[in-house]
Amino acid sequence: MPWWITLICLLLAAQLWASSLRNLDDVIGLLEKILATTLALVVLLVGHNILLECLGLLVALMLPMARRRTS
Repeated sequence: MPWWITLICLLLAAQLWASSLRNLDDVIGLLEKILATTLALVVLLVGHNILLECLGLLVALMLPMARRRTS
């Protein structure tokens, strides 16, 4: 899949997710979140765009570490 199609699909998934947050109906909002997640997973797992996969890996590595509870 070309990188520009991958980017368009990811932008559509982000727009669908944002639309679900603005929706007043909980059921439709949940459906939109499920569809956005499915679209993003299909694009990222099936598209095999190495540039986006590396970018996602870098973002994941920059996430803060979870704190451990000390009792």
